Amino acid sequence: MNMSGTVETEEDLLTCLHIKLYHPQQSSKGLFRMLPLENRSRHSAEDSLRLGRDAEACTFALADARVSRKQLALYAYRTPQSPDMLFTIQNLSQRGQVSVNSSVLDYLEKMDVPDKALIRFGQYEMLIIRESGEAKGSFEVELEVLAESPFRETCMCTPSKTPVMDTGSCVTNMFPAELRDLGPLETDETLMCP
Repeated sequence: MNMSGTVETEEDLLTCLHIKLYHPQQSSKGLFRMLPLENRSRHSAEDSLRLGRDAEACTFALADARVSRKQLALYAYRTPQSPDMLFTIQNLSQRGQVSVNSSVLDYLEKMDVPDKALIRFGQYEMLIIRESGEAKGSFEVELEVLAESPFRETCMCTPSKTPVMDTGSCVTNMFPAELRDLGPLETDETLMCP
């Protein structure tokens, strides 16, 4: 029996975690040399992804004595309300904290990983971007090393998100020049601007 080549299979619809790594001394120390970079690898949703320096205990190993033997773990899960595969992160290090978008996790603490998350531990930064898929039993991971810190990409202080100072021009223009030159003024919030 001949099956059509257009039938969608689970392999075509896998969720993918794009993990982009950065360390300020990465080029001189070869910290990422044990990682399968630039290749997608498939993982069972039943198994956690562990990152640390122990190549036998971890899915992905870092060549750095300052990293815990088991630093962190990512777990896949699903909810009845959503078809998406989601992930939680857990800090496995007794020596250090892991932060997820500025929320700090101590030893064995877990939290959900947003679709785009900046993970930090020690001097390491990991930008994780989740690409949705429909597969239920497995997902893919693609590792990449960044030349610059991903903090700028995720920070609220990027040029497009720079806060703009409110000059109150529509309110202060109604006051005489002598009062405008004094600086900011408190005004009635119910005052309507033309």
